[in-house]
Amino acid sequence: MNAITEAGFAPLDIARQLEQVLYREARLLDEERWDDWLALMEQDIHYWMPAVENRRRADRLGAWEPGRGAYFDDSMRELKIRVARFKQPSAWAEDPPTRHVHVISNIEVHATQAADTFCVHSTFVNYRSRGESDNDLLLGRREDLWRHADGCFRLARRKILITQSLLMSKNLNTFF
Repeated sequence: MNAITEAGFAPLDIARQLEQVLYREARLLDEERWDDWLALMEQDIHYWMPAVENRRRADRLGAWEPGRGAYFDDSMRELKIRVARFKQPSAWAEDPPTRHVHVISNIEVHATQAADTFCVHSTFVNYRSRGESDNDLLLGRREDLWRHADGCFRLARRKILITQSLLMSKNLNTFF
């Protein structure tokens, strides 16, 4: 996202449209409509969730940076592979399926230097439940780039920053 400079808030009609797109995306994930979710992506998507390290404020390395480790660092190819895996009968970790609830909030939509591209900040809660006792609550922030073309918005970049200092989930069989 560093290459795109925020240029103030986007017009209200664009912001409302993108807000609805984010809510629809959450519903598609909750309903396991992964192919419809993938259709929201640009072909050059970069879906990135860096591993956040606990470091002191004075540490010049910082908590995360590209190339240092990530839970996800996916292109469209990797996203399609993950979706295909969820659909396989051999995906025993998803049978019975995990139940998801994605809650999206604190949405801010900013214009960028490119007229058809918008920077969208949001927060999320991803509650997952599987079996009798497997429950996970994942919280974080997202920083997206959405492009508008041919009458619809498509996700070009997503950076996901979770707030947990130690990820205690048994797996990350989810999208954010």
